[in-house]
Amino acid sequence: MSGAEQAVKAGLFRAMHYGPGLLLLPNAWDAISARIIVGAGFHAIATTSGGVAWALGYPDGEAAPWDEVVAATGRIVRAVAVPVTADIETGYGDTPEAVGRSIGDIIGAGVVGVNLEDGLRPDKVKPGNPPIRSLEDATSRIRAAREAAQSAGVPIVINARIDLYIKNIGDEQSRFDEAVARGRAYLAAGADCVYPIALRDPETIGRLVKAIGAPVNVVVRAGLPSVAELEALGVARASTATALPLMAMGLIRQVAEQLRATHRFDAINPAMTHPEAQLLLAER
Repeated sequence: MSGAEQAVKAGLFRAMHYGPGLLLLPNAWDAISARIIVGAGFHAIATTSGGVAWALGYPDGEAAPWDEVVAATGRIVRAVAVPVTADIETGYGDTPEAVGRSIGDIIGAGVVGVNLEDGLRPDKVKPGNPPIRSLEDATSRIRAAREAAQSAGVPIVINARIDLYIKNIGDEQSRFDEAVARGRAYLAAGADCVYPIALRDPETIGRLVKAIGAPVNVVVRAGLPSVAELEALGVARASTATALPLMAMGLIRQVAEQLRATHRFDAINPAMTHPEAQLLLAER
């Protein structure tokens, strides 16, 4: 894929955030999961940092070596023709400049979007301080990401993740007010979409969408409103995050435990055949 083609694909992906309808992004973690998702009819996919890290043999949380993450992401991009956006956690860099270099690397893998989160890894949290970056630090990193994308000539979609809800910082009202302030600041710094991960209350989601006035991404799980209900709330984008690899791993564990406990083979009944898997990875 040439730089010009990648830039066009980035524009196409950005347009998907403005309809028609909700942009629903199942999260892939390798080439075969990406092909399965596209085969089900989806027109864009996201990666999951947890799924990619686990497949590479590391825990989530930027423990996987960056070069391995970039290589794995490149394999996903090459496996599908649709736009791919990559979850790169906090940006694999302690400084805005380092984040900018990471953006250049991941653009080189062929992606047209990234997630950047403002939460801090546990090993980066100072005693007595909240586990989230200051607004100034977080916005400077988004600004550096946008500048790196401009330098590369690929207008990637930056999905700015707000970790206030997943880290349970503050009370309900202060969390909401801070999420709005951060969302607006991130957009001004160059983000395209705001991602208040772990926010699940429909009323609060609707209020946040109105206050932000730009595309908002939510995580979907069983029990959350349907696509139509999320659209009515004004949500532009939804993703599955780590759910799909967790479901796959859960099934493997269930079958392995049953096999070990019963010494019977009733559970060895794949829903996909070997020829189907082969066909999925056949050259396009």
